[in-house]
Amino acid sequence: MTSELLEIQPSELKFTFELKKQSSCSIQLGNKSAHYVAFKVKTTSPKKYCVRPNIGIIKPNATCDFTVTMQAQRVAPTDLHCKDKFLIQSAVVPNGTTEEDITSAMFLKDGEKCVEEKKLRVVLISPPPSPVLVPRNGEAKQDPYTETSVQKDKVMSGAENIPPSLKNVEGFELAKVKDEFRAANDAELRPTSDDSEELHPKSKENLEELKPAKDAVFLNLSKDFKDMTSKLSVVESKLKEAELTIMKLTEEKSKNTQEREVLKHELLICDKDAIILYDFTNS
Repeated sequence: MTSELLEIQPSELKFTFELKKQSSCSIQLGNKSAHYVAFKVKTTSPKKYCVRPNIGIIKPNATCDFTVTMQAQRVAPTDLHCKDKFLIQSAVVPNGTTEEDITSAMFLKDGEKCVEEKKLRVVLISPPPSPVLVPRNGEAKQDPYTETSVQKDKVMSGAENIPPSLKNVEGFELAKVKDEFRAANDAELRPTSDDSEELHPKSKENLEELKPAKDAVFLNLSKDFKDMTSKLSVVESKLKEAELTIMKLTEEKSKNTQEREVLKHELLICDKDAIILYDFTNS
């Protein structure tokens, strides 16, 4: 069995550090053995970093990537020096082992297990500088260092041979004209007191204009409420009439049933009397 289970690329975690911004980096683990290898990632600052995934199984001669995200920091470390470290543990496991089967006991070193541990340090780097645009004579220019080299190339090629004094005079006159034009625009666009009154009418006048509309809405609502009340009264009266009619019909039905039973009883008595009379006559 090979003495090294995993190949780790890169060998350190590099984060671009910016205040109040997250930063991420990826690490690739390569299984150099002919066995299934389980891995687990630990850190000295678990609240500061998020590792996904932090455990896994790597097949023989296969690779697996995991991502480490550094949470947004409010304070920058001195000279971007960071003491945080990560520990990658790896161990040979039987074929068919899944991530659910991984336990901390798998990475305990003893005489029978093949377990490796590798430490990675954290490196903080500054973000790349963004190009600074310096306004000059109303136009956006690059930073002074880049501009110096560009001007030197133009002078060497003869593309720009304007004397500096003339350029300064033209820039001053152009800036003066722009200031006068801006002042004129501000004066035209600034609203007068009359315009302000037209744009913002008095609140009292608004209330007086809105009062009739409010009264009309209130009257309409009152009328609708009265109409609904009258309709409900009509419906209630009709329901009461229907209930009385049902009660009368029920009483008549019960009375008719009783009369029918009495008639049946009388018919039975009449039949019995007729039979007795017939028997007596024949005898």
